[in-house]
Amino acid sequence: MRLYIREMLDAQGAHLSFHTPGHKRAGEDITELCYSDSLLSPRGVIAAAEKDIAEILGAARSFILTDGSTCGIFSMLYALKAQGVRSLAFPESSHRSVSNACRALSLTPVPIPQTVRRGIPVQPSAGAIEAAVKSADALLLTSPDYYGFLAPMSEARQICATHAKPFIIDGAHGAHLHFTDMYAGKYADMWVDGVHKSLPALTQGAVVSAKTERWAAALREGVRTFRTTSPSYPIMASVEEAVKFPRNPAIEAAAEELKGRLGALENDDWTKIAIFFGAYADGAESALEAAGVYPEFNDKNYLMFYLSPCTEKEDLLRLEGLLQGLPRSSAEEAERGVIPIYSEE
Repeated sequence: MRLYIREMLDAQGAHLSFHTPGHKRAGEDITELCYSDSLLSPRGVIAAAEKDIAEILGAARSFILTDGSTCGIFSMLYALKAQGVRSLAFPESSHRSVSNACRALSLTPVPIPQTVRRGIPVQPSAGAIEAAVKSADALLLTSPDYYGFLAPMSEARQICATHAKPFIIDGAHGAHLHFTDMYAGKYADMWVDGVHKSLPALTQGAVVSAKTERWAAALREGVRTFRTTSPSYPIMASVEEAVKFPRNPAIEAAAEELKGRLGALENDDWTKIAIFFGAYADGAESALEAAGVYPEFNDKNYLMFYLSPCTEKEDLLRLEGLLQGLPRSSAEEAERGVIPIYSEE
């Protein structure tokens, strides 16, 4: 499969820059030129890349973002409001961009209460979702969440269809799932992929998509409202390459096997290995960092290790060796775990 943006950048000849950016070195970090297309109004290589991305993700339209998933959340909520939505149901542990966008767009939040088990917010039940949907104009779920648990997307899709309400998904941590039935795009009217989180894209690389042309038109206006007018070409190229990156079944299997050997949290997502340390979490994090190993986060109960198709088996073996030598709190303490403080990503 062609990589249109990468091919354009690689074919670029040396030139004298009297355009932004100010470093004047041209190379990959360029601006909109006669050959480079424009993200705000794509007609060339960016348009071709977005067309391929939409086909891969099962969307009517997909839009490359260089502002992260937050831009996608704002764009989706803008599209909802443009279609008459005035209130949005979403779980209490949703990313802060959801409540921020509600405030900015004057949408009324309808929080879905969540229980906590082993110190982790539990995905809402179908019953809780239906109760909230009856009181709201639209529904947003996060799937997978920060701990690798999927929302009940099939049930939510049916509930929203029954009540004729739009359904959107914050899939910021699930771009790697587009090969599977666990992917947000199988169920949502609109969804965002934080491509950089679990696929080999540069930081801030993301994609927001619409399932139908009706939602695509509204989403396009949302994207044009919130997306930067100075997008990064290296990030755009990396997003296209990441979405087209092949699946890695070997590392997926190795990750699941490692979870079993380590007694990790039993979750739905192979890229997220959560180990309960309890009172020893800070010490474990410091010991790992001293060895040059850095987890994704420490919520004072769990250390979370994020993988991707680029993770190598040797990396997993090294992680396993380091973790086996660290003290942990007991499983009973895990059952009494406190609510995590981590809720930013």
